[in-house]
Amino acid sequence: MSEAFAAVDLGASSGRVVVGRFGNGSLDLDVVHRFPNEPVRVGGTLHWDILSLYRGVLDGLAKAGPVRSIGIDSWAVDYGLIDADGALLGNPVHYRDARTDGIADRVRDLYDVCGLQRLPFNTVYQLLAAEPTVQYAAAQRLLLIPDLLAWWLTGEIGAEYTNASTTGLLDVRTREWSWPLISELGLRAGLLPPVRHPGDRIGLFDGTPVVAVGSHDTASAVVAVPAAGDDFAYISCGTWSLVGLELDTPVLSEASRAANFTNEGGVDSTIRYLRNVMGLWPLQECLREWGSPDLPGLLAAAAAEPGLAHVVDLDDPVFLPPGDMAGRLRKLAGLPADASHATIVRCILDSLALAHRRAVRQARELAGRPVTVVHLVGGGVRNELLCQLTADACGLPVLAGPVEATAIGNLLVQARAAGVVDGGLDAMRALVRETQQIVRYEPGGTPAAWDAAAARAGR
Repeated sequence: MSEAFAAVDLGASSGRVVVGRFGNGSLDLDVVHRFPNEPVRVGGTLHWDILSLYRGVLDGLAKAGPVRSIGIDSWAVDYGLIDADGALLGNPVHYRDARTDGIADRVRDLYDVCGLQRLPFNTVYQLLAAEPTVQYAAAQRLLLIPDLLAWWLTGEIGAEYTNASTTGLLDVRTREWSWPLISELGLRAGLLPPVRHPGDRIGLFDGTPVVAVGSHDTASAVVAVPAAGDDFAYISCGTWSLVGLELDTPVLSEASRAANFTNEGGVDSTIRYLRNVMGLWPLQECLREWGSPDLPGLLAAAAAEPGLAHVVDLDDPVFLPPGDMAGRLRKLAGLPADASHATIVRCILDSLALAHRRAVRQARELAGRPVTVVHLVGGGVRNELLCQLTADACGLPVLAGPVEATAIGNLLVQARAAGVVDGGLDAMRALVRETQQIVRYEPGGTPAAWDAAAARAGR
């Protein structure tokens, strides 16, 4: 007899509803619905089409059929503002919008409170950019994207901890809102709802419980990292690559702040000590610009290109906005205007492997934690060339899989809350190892070549 749960998993370019069935030591997945996530630019501002996403969620839940519960995860930092009647005040603004340009430079460093990587789109900077607007003045509550969708499904207000930890307004030590910081910044404390935690029951949707999970998608993905022991680094690789370690306590040293590492909340009171790396976003943008060519064929051609011939620093903010990605890559890598698509793709993947290498090494050094293996999960698992290049760059074995790590982590937290899965993270990860496909990539190549490439990329 199996038990079914539904995971709503929203990524930066698409969403899906995944049904997971647990029974007799098994975990079977069924992606019952996929839908696009296509931002819309209106009046010069880039927005998420949140109503289209909600329609996709409802359609997916209808296809899921009867389930024990529902969990929702998405990307971090973005939010909707709710007025006194509970109505949404405009479509949420996309974190890649330019409204936060220069905002962080006007604010003191907040690392001592929130322990976060200083990124221009952190929620705190978005709120400071929004403060002069009529919408902000009319707002009564701020709801991060998964909490907004849960509000529409259940009518219950809250802020799930793992996602709240990415806002820049949560105290990394107390794991509650930092009211002194909020007051210091002149923001309205009443906007922020009570914090809830993975496993908490939120409310009911058509009689089915909606349960808080690691609603930051990376928090759910890390739950599904199939590690045995604690000497591992993880890379949750999709539009972004989130590269880091799982710790019990935050690392708040000056060296950590200078290296721009972040301390985000994880499931079971863990700390996700990581760095945001640009990830597959440059490749995705190039593919869009090129009219969505055959990706397997393009990756095969890229694998035949000379390795490390052209590299860039993918963490350069110049790569953050959409538009003319190939042009920016050609310029920074010194590529000719007629550089082939395969050459550009190889440049992206070599550069991303270098960024993975740097983040893994820095995390290990800053946290004082040995690392003997790298677990790569998420959509990047399908990119075999990237997996091998990451192993070569890091000089460590890469265990790639599962692809559906975020949905699996979401489902595992729900199943544990329902009593279907027992134990902590070790037990949940054992189930992932036993039921999901994991591919091992052994490191090869010459470390000196990667050292030289890192120097050329300015890293």
